[in-house]
Amino acid sequence: MTVYGNFPGSRPRRLRTTPTMRRMVAETRLDAANLILPAFVREGVDAPVAISAMPGVQQHTLDTLRKAAVDAVSAGVSGIMLFGVPEDGKKDGRGTAGTDPDGILQVALRAVREEVGDDLVIMSDLCLDEYTDHGHCGVLTEDGRVDNDVTLERYAEMAQVQADAGAHVVGPSGMMDGQVGVIRDALDQTGHEDVSILAYTVKYSSAFYGPFREAVGSSLRGDRKTYQQDPANSRESMRELALDLEEGADMVMVKPAGPYLDVLAKVAESVDVPVAAYQISGEYSMIEAAAEKGWIDRDAAIMESLTGIRRAGAQMILTYWATEVAQRLARR
Repeated sequence: MTVYGNFPGSRPRRLRTTPTMRRMVAETRLDAANLILPAFVREGVDAPVAISAMPGVQQHTLDTLRKAAVDAVSAGVSGIMLFGVPEDGKKDGRGTAGTDPDGILQVALRAVREEVGDDLVIMSDLCLDEYTDHGHCGVLTEDGRVDNDVTLERYAEMAQVQADAGAHVVGPSGMMDGQVGVIRDALDQTGHEDVSILAYTVKYSSAFYGPFREAVGSSLRGDRKTYQQDPANSRESMRELALDLEEGADMVMVKPAGPYLDVLAKVAESVDVPVAAYQISGEYSMIEAAAEKGWIDRDAAIMESLTGIRRAGAQMILTYWATEVAQRLARR
């Protein structure tokens, strides 16, 4: 045997020798408390409706939504983000169902709050896109553009009815300029000072939203490139971040997560508020589809993708696997 002095002098493999060793020296830990479950509730159905583009995810009835919330609590998940899917006939140009106290999202918020109380952080998507007949996140002008300031007035109304219905946190996702400040004022002026704002600070115009459109029954015509961010840009994310913090955001989010880990890392390094990332429908569906074909190890890919998001700096991760992963972590 030839001996080359002390070469190699350093052997990093010593810290990878056993599962217990690897666990002990792990730099990033994923915990159930990091996870938030996005959930869809559909009006006018008496049984859950499968979402074909998102195997394993469904549009809930109120009863199955209640059960999903209880299961999330039992697994140790921290939060649930609710999306309402109204009946098509209730959609209009102003998204009226989104501010109706008896609209599907408000009914769902009350149901979940009644079921789990404060054991789960109940979050509500604050956007008009599910409720408009054109599918955009705001009110349109006569020539078809999204009217930023008129839309803000609608967001203020949405914030109030969602808070009244029991939301602990509202999540404005429409990427309108000034939305966080307007929503904060609306909440404070109606006695909802304790309701937090999770700002969708960095939301890119992404091809990975495709399956979500089915999940919410989207009526979108055209695209959202005039208000969601250009995937080519990073610096403007920091500008959006500064504005949201100045306007009173309690938490900030990067969406999508996986394709924008560089942006997520920059945001996480720059703030002293909690940072979330949304592992969106396309990210979910790609892994599920590849696993279904036997091309990847499903469970390993899920854990690797979530660990990567956590490693990039997300304290909270919205993922459709939240309850499943939390249960898996509890068995470790």
